[in-house]
Amino acid sequence: MSKTNEIGPIEVGYDVFVHDGDVKVGAVRAVHDHSLVVYVENGGDFSVARHAVAEVVEGKVVLRCDQLDAALKRAINHAHDAEDAAAGVLYPEPPAD
Repeated sequence: MSKTNEIGPIEVGYDVFVHDGDVKVGAVRAVHDHSLVVYVENGGDFSVARHAVAEVVEGKVVLRCDQLDAALKRAINHAHDAEDAAAGVLYPEPPAD
């Protein structure tokens, strides 16, 4: 289902970014008249007011960071922690017997 706002249609499955960032922070799970539900990796689902959307371009939703609540900002800051931790482990320890 898609809904149109002043800046364009938003559809379930669109990737979510903050500002003009290159790193995806989530994906749209649901679209409502006045809000979106955004899934953030390692953080879960968050309701985002439509006024927090800066733009929608080619399947990407860009959010205004200054319009996001503290819990969502924390989740976004930790969205890639598991990837970062895995990337930092050059020599993982073997599993314990």
